[in-house]
Amino acid sequence: MHTAKQQRLAGIALVVCAVISFAALDTSTKWISASMPLLMALFMRYLVQSIIATVTLLPTRGLALLRTQHPRFHVARGLLLILSSALAFLSLSLMPVGEFTAVVMVTPLVVTLLAARMLREKVRPLQWVFVAGGFVGTLLVVRPGGESFSWLLLFPLALVFVNTAFQLLTSRMAQTEDPLTLQFYTAWVGTVVAGLPVAWVWKQVDDWKVWAALLFMGFASSLGHLLLIWSFRKAPASSLMPFMYAQIAFGMLGGWLVFQHRPDAIAVGGMLLIAASGVAAALHGARASVLAMEATEH
Repeated sequence: MHTAKQQRLAGIALVVCAVISFAALDTSTKWISASMPLLMALFMRYLVQSIIATVTLLPTRGLALLRTQHPRFHVARGLLLILSSALAFLSLSLMPVGEFTAVVMVTPLVVTLLAARMLREKVRPLQWVFVAGGFVGTLLVVRPGGESFSWLLLFPLALVFVNTAFQLLTSRMAQTEDPLTLQFYTAWVGTVVAGLPVAWVWKQVDDWKVWAALLFMGFASSLGHLLLIWSFRKAPASSLMPFMYAQIAFGMLGGWLVFQHRPDAIAVGGMLLIAASGVAAALHGARASVLAMEATEH
């Protein structure tokens, strides 16, 4: 029991560090999106991530790093991640970091429901209430019909569904695959896919700050995804999901420090509603699982 608790706390610490890395990645992504074409930025991010993975992992793990039971899933995971990255780049060019993060954090609600469906578990009415709360919060952030609304802001909602598939696949693969192997293959799939068309959009960059930001993006992405994979191996998703909502606060902090953006009261209310709905859904799901397990044992 004590070991299980330690594992859960380690998983929570890892996922909090992961969302800090992702918030830093989103902030740097928004900054870099004004300096170069989308495909070029994507390629450079994944190239840096791939080089970091290869230089740090291959010498110590050797060919064992390449062993996998599911090569197709690695390709699928890499494609989902680069599609998520492209949608994130587009979204961050249109909206502040904090608001973007809040919309994307509807993902755990969708993950919870789809996971329940895939496991053929009954979705309780209260869970639908939490999902509705997250959806209302999203509307408060995006505000369709408002003066600042653009249909291009549907990009973050598309990202939610792509990211949902990515997280479900990650959770499944983390049970059998080495997290370092996951990291290696995903990075190189993204590099190859983004590298195919990059020659048509390449432009000269002379500002060292831009190159520094690109290197930072690759590092933050590598660290964040590795920490996320490790967290899923330490603790179940139901225990980790509530703590992923800390990314909203870190995203707001990044937007304030770098871009001096402060969300208005309505947007803050929407963010809080998304976070509250997500945390409540995760806690409710965890409690229901415990009660079901106890009922089975008796």
